Amino acid sequence: MRARLRNLLDQRATAWSQVQDIQARREADGYAPTVEDGETYTRALDEVERLGREIEEEERADRLDAAMNRPTGDLRATTPVRDGETGDDGQEAYARAFDAIMRRGAIAVDQETLAIAQRGFVTDPELRAQAAGTPSAGGYTVPTDFWARLVETLKAYGGLLGVSQVLTTDAGNEVLWPTSNGTAIKGAIVSENTQHGEQDETFGQASVKAHLYSSKIIRISYQLLQDTGIDLNSWLPRRCGERIGRAVADHLATGVGTTQPQGIITGLTLEQTTGTASKVGYDDLVDLEHKVDPAYRGRGQYVLSDTALRELRKIKDTTGRPLWVPAIAGGIPSTINGHRYTVDNSLPAFADDASPIVFGDIEAAYLVRMVNGAQVLRLTERYADYLQVGFLGFQRLDAVVQDAAAAAKLTIKAAAG
Repeated sequence: MRARLRNLLDQRATAWSQVQDIQARREADGYAPTVEDGETYTRALDEVERLGREIEEEERADRLDAAMNRPTGDLRATTPVRDGETGDDGQEAYARAFDAIMRRGAIAVDQETLAIAQRGFVTDPELRAQAAGTPSAGGYTVPTDFWARLVETLKAYGGLLGVSQVLTTDAGNEVLWPTSNGTAIKGAIVSENTQHGEQDETFGQASVKAHLYSSKIIRISYQLLQDTGIDLNSWLPRRCGERIGRAVADHLATGVGTTQPQGIITGLTLEQTTGTASKVGYDDLVDLEHKVDPAYRGRGQYVLSDTALRELRKIKDTTGRPLWVPAIAGGIPSTINGHRYTVDNSLPAFADDASPIVFGDIEAAYLVRMVNGAQVLRLTERYADYLQVGFLGFQRLDAVVQDAAAAAKLTIKAAAG
C-alpha cells in the first residue's frame, strides 16, 4: 500500500473515532449537549467524507496501476504460437512479434516475425464491417498480457464487471444459458420404506451473445511508436480498456438486451419502491435488503453510483448513527448498513422513476460472458499524412440476469400530483 493511501486511512480512522466518541457520549445517561460537541461532530463527519473521497481516488489509481503491472496468472488468452513451439515460449514469441507489428507495421519487420504474427491475424465477417476502407480486414489476436491488462482496465471502469460472474469462452457463438430460482423448492421428511416425492427444478433459458465492442480509432504518432522506452503493450490496452470499459459499463447497468447486453437494472424483477421523489430513507434500505431471500442476503452488497453514495452517506439509522461506516484500515471495506458496496457510475443518480441502487448477491444474480482474446487492427495508411498510425481495439461481450431472486433494485417513484 502506498504511503499516501496509508496516511489517508489513518487520518480517516482518527476522524471517525471522534465521531464515535461523541455518539457514545450522546447515548450515555445524563448527557448534556454542548455547542462545542455539535461543532466537533459536524467537522469530524465532514472530514471523514472528504478523506473518503480522496481514499477512493487513490484506491482507483492503485487498481489501474495494478492492471498495468499485474502478472497474468491463469488469465490466458487464445494466443497463436510458432510451429513447433508451445506454452510460455510460444506466448512470448507471439508477444514480441505483436509488439513489432504494432510499432512498425507488417512491411517493416522480417519474415520470421511476420510469420509468427500472421498466426494471430483473424479475418472475421463481423470485423470486416469495422475495417471498411482500410488495407486490412480483420485484426491481430492480442497476447495474453495485453488481454489481461485490457480486462483489468474494463473492471476498473465498470464496478459491476468486477463483482459479477464472468464466463470466458474461446469462441463467440451464441450460448443458451440456464436461468433459475430455487428459493421456493424444499426437501421433506419421509418415513421408512416410503417412496420419495419429486419436485422438478424450473429452468428458464437466456440467449447470451457476443456483442462486438470497438474502442474507436486511437491515433498515435510515429515518434511515440519509435520510442522504445514507451511500453506499448501497457499503454494501448489501457486506452482500449478505458474506451470499451465506459461503453460496456453503461450497458451492464441499463442495457436493453437483444441489441445490447441486458443491464442488471433492466433484468431484475424484485423491486422496492419509495414514494419519496428525491430522497431515500433508512426504512427504504431495510425493505430493499429484505426483498432478497436470506439465502442470498449473507453475500449481499450494494451497487450504486457515486452520486447515490453521496446521498446514502447522509442517511442515519433510528439512533442517529450514519448508515455509511468508513474503512479504518487497508483491506477492510467501507460499508452501508453493514454491507460492503461497489461504486459504478453508470447506474442512475437519484431521480424520479430511476432505479439508482441494487442490493443482493451480484455474482449469483448477474452473468457476463466474454470472448477470450481481444483483437487489434492497425491502420497504417489512413493517417499517414499526419505521421500517425490508427489502432482499433475489439472485445466481444454480453451479459444477462441469470438469477432474478438473488438481487433487488430500489426505484424512486415520481411524487403524485
